[in-house]
Order: sequence, then structure tokens, then C-alpha cells
Amino acid sequence: MDSIVEFLYQVKEFLNPKVILDFFLGKGIAITYLALIAIIFAETGLAVGFFLPGDSLLVVAGLFAAAGKLNILILLSTLFVAGVVGDAVGYYSGRTLGPRIFSRQKSLIFRPSHLLKAQEFYEKYGGKTIIIARFVPIVRTFAPIVAGAANMPYKQFGVYNIVGGFLWVFSMLLTGYFLGNFVEATFNIKLEDHIEKVVIVVVALSLLPPIIEYLKARRENKRAKAAGV
Repeated sequence: MDSIVEFLYQVKEFLNPKVILDFFLGKGIAITYLALIAIIFAETGLAVGFFLPGDSLLVVAGLFAAAGKLNILILLSTLFVAGVVGDAVGYYSGRTLGPRIFSRQKSLIFRPSHLLKAQEFYEKYGGKTIIIARFVPIVRTFAPIVAGAANMPYKQFGVYNIVGGFLWVFSMLLTGYFLGNFVEATFNIKLEDHIEKVVIVVVALSLLPPIIEYLKARRENKRAKAAGV
């Protein structure tokens, strides 16, 4: 039991954005940029990347840039491209595999419920799902796969992909960057020293969209039941 708890603790620590960035910065600045590109690509382009800390990692990377440890322009350009290419790979995965992906059995990594949640988003919002899903953990990983499986025209998908990738990467990175500079200049507090609190806030905000959707769906179900009585 103790070994399992220790393993889970190590996994939690490994997924801590500050731990990730400090680890790769110890390997070199170029390695750090490549690692960030790989993580953002994997979370948006590979089904197995749904657990990666995309939102919080981008915000914390912005904080590191504000502290002078990373270059904000390099982050903005490279991670934007990584996010767009990742979604494109997800789209073609869905288009190639088609309906077969919905019949896959639950495994240690794959959860059919994640895919179905993304499908619900797609059916409700249509093409705009590709933009909206960028800001919803897990859904952003599977939304392009669903779009491909639904045979959304790539020209249409490409526009939503670029717009969504731009809004997500730029908003998250610049939030961390300007927030870090503002807090230090105004309150003489380095947010870099309070990363854990920043991560908690970012995660809480990223969970708001699915919570709001859940409450709305619950309210609509109640209305439908009341109307049917």
C-alpha cells in the first residue's frame, strides 16, 4: 500500500508544471523548449496525452518567461505551432480510424467516456467545439479526433484549429507572463515562488467550463421532465 501511495505521489510531482520546467531547465534551455513542444503536441494530438497539464504548464511557462528564464516570443511561436499540428494529427487519426475508435474497449489509458464527452461537445457546438474545447481539459485532446471521425471538412477544421490554438496558447502564456510582471512590480512578490497556488487557481478555472455545462444539462433535464409530467 505504501509503495502505491509513493508511486502516486511521484506521478503527482512529475505532473507539477514547476517540477517539469525545473527538471528540463537543468538539462538545458534548448531541451526545455523541445520538451514543452512535445508536451503540448502530445496533449492535443495524441489520445494518451489527455492527462498532461496543458493549461497550468502554459501559465507557469509564462511565469518563468517573466522571471527571465525563458523567452516569451519563442514560447508563443513554437507552442502555437505545436498545438495546431497536434490538433491536425488528432483530426487525421479520427478520420482514418473513423467509427472504430468509438467501439474500443476501456483500457488502462483509453477511456471511451472521454471520447463520448468530446462527441457531446461536438454535437452541441459543431465546428466551434474545436475552439471551445481548447479550454476544457481532456475534451481538447479528443475533440479533433471526433471532428475527424465525423468527417468535418479539413478546410473548416483548419480555420477553427488555428483560431483555437492561437487563443489558447497566447492567452495562457501571456496570462502567466503579464501576471508575473504585474504582481512583482505592484506587490514585490515573485509568483514563481508561489507556483503551487497559481496551479490550483488555473486548474480550478479550467474546470469551470465542464462544471457549468454539467449544471446547465442538469437544469435542462429537470425542465424536460417537468414538461413531460
